[in-house]
Amino acid sequence: MNKLEGIGVSPGIVTGEIFLLRNVISSIPSYLIEKSQLPGEIERFKRALIKTGNEIKEIQGKVKGEFRKEARIFDVHLLILKDKRMIREVIQRLREKRENVESAFAFVAQRFITAFSQIDADYLRERRFDIEDVSKRVLRNLLGVQCENLSQLKEKAVVIAHNLSPSETAGMSRDKVVAFATDIGGRTSHTAIMARALEIPAVVGLKDITSRVQNGDFIIIDGSMGSVIISPDEETLERYKKQQEDLLVVRRELSTLKDLPCQTKDGRRIKLRSNIELPEEIMHTPSYGAEGIGLYRTEFFYLNRQDLPGEEEQYISYKTAAEKTKPYPVIIRTLDIGGDKFASSFQVPTELNPFLGWRAIRFCLARTDIFKTQLRAILRASPFGNLKIMYPMISGVEELRKANLILEEAKAELETEKKDFDSNLEVGVMIETPSAAMTADILAREADFFSIGTNDLIQYSIAVDRINEKIAYLYEPAHPAILRLIEKIVEAAHKEKIWVEMCGEMAAEPSFALLLLGLEIDALSMSPFAIPEIKKIIRQVTFREAKEFAKKTFSFETTKEVTDYSRTFYREKGLLNE
Repeated sequence: MNKLEGIGVSPGIVTGEIFLLRNVISSIPSYLIEKSQLPGEIERFKRALIKTGNEIKEIQGKVKGEFRKEARIFDVHLLILKDKRMIREVIQRLREKRENVESAFAFVAQRFITAFSQIDADYLRERRFDIEDVSKRVLRNLLGVQCENLSQLKEKAVVIAHNLSPSETAGMSRDKVVAFATDIGGRTSHTAIMARALEIPAVVGLKDITSRVQNGDFIIIDGSMGSVIISPDEETLERYKKQQEDLLVVRRELSTLKDLPCQTKDGRRIKLRSNIELPEEIMHTPSYGAEGIGLYRTEFFYLNRQDLPGEEEQYISYKTAAEKTKPYPVIIRTLDIGGDKFASSFQVPTELNPFLGWRAIRFCLARTDIFKTQLRAILRASPFGNLKIMYPMISGVEELRKANLILEEAKAELETEKKDFDSNLEVGVMIETPSAAMTADILAREADFFSIGTNDLIQYSIAVDRINEKIAYLYEPAHPAILRLIEKIVEAAHKEKIWVEMCGEMAAEPSFALLLLGLEIDALSMSPFAIPEIKKIIRQVTFREAKEFAKKTFSFETTKEVTDYSRTFYREKGLLNE
């Protein structure tokens, strides 16, 4: 028996036999070519691009009927395939290095993959998997190599692969593929999105599972906890089968909470909202009982394209979100890109410390043309629902004032053009830097609301790179310093009678639900899948209990004391699903 821990991206427990998918190209030939062979190599490259494009369109056509929204993933793949910069670099390398096209393309594609893998933002970083998927297809067409097809599976199986591309995931038969696990991948990869859409339990980021298994091995996949167990003994198998049955009971119970308010036994309300990576995810939020969208990320507009998104394109997207979500709010985070988050349409210089660099509101205040276009689009969409704006990575009130001046300019322009907008639209600040947290009392006088972005707030406050595996153990939401910062932020906001939301990963952790409730946070925004369990916990306690819990938590000096107390309290109250 061998247990591995990865990242659970689609919940559920499944047992079954393994089908090992081997789609890695073992070797790429590399050899020098004559100058006279250059036109032929360029022509081979062009034919491979056309053939790959036709394959992607065919896959997209097959999944459009059942998964219309998810099929848009393949629009990204088609854009990657047409990326002029990548094509230009391949042809330039062919001419300069005089090497065969497979070798030239593989080199350039890997350079793009490496660049994306170093980005801090999950959604942007995981686009490297889309580039990998497209590049593998191009290489197969250049080499004349056929790939295995999951749609042709004869028996039910758990698929194990180095990585599953969206095209491979989309080709799965849900009658045959009962779960999957991969060496690489993350929570916001397109493969993860497809897995959730198909409702297939999945675990990714297992590093080397493909080297540990054989076809026909028996395995347990726990997509909720991110665990896989290879060749389990009878006792372990029985335990997981019992958990599988219990999970079904819990899911049925949680589904009954969808239309109930998120409030304590003594009537204290807290709003639960969804974080959205892509517009198509909006459709899923009502089924989990979300009261709107607490974080609408807008970076997707700028990815995998050579041009900048226009005002009309953004307006239509924001208008659709407002209409589909009303009367609940949609809180739109303005562009959080630059420095370590880049798109091919921006000329962003390489930086030694990108996490502390030219990004988010800093980028927008420097590129007011891009920023104002987005603000105009949001303003124009505002009459169609309950839209709100929030600025990311504000470090002080000066930046808030500068951003609001540009917002006022956009409003004045729209008034001159006789275009409608909501003049009372709320404007908030993301609190994700220590300087913003320490000056929250000043910011609260000029903001309509706060949204605490704990992912960056923790990283900057504890001085820990959250994607550095060597120091990942230091990334602790329960650190006493973080808890005190959150308390200070909430107190400053409420003193000025503005509301506070939390939209970082900490908001989705059941173990923090009582603490955040006790600190009087007004709203939590998270992945919609996390909402039912958070709601269940909050409905089982009183607000008084939550406040006493929070007060006791603040008496501890170490992270371990906080987490131990929380675990004991939850267990005694029967709040854990064990």
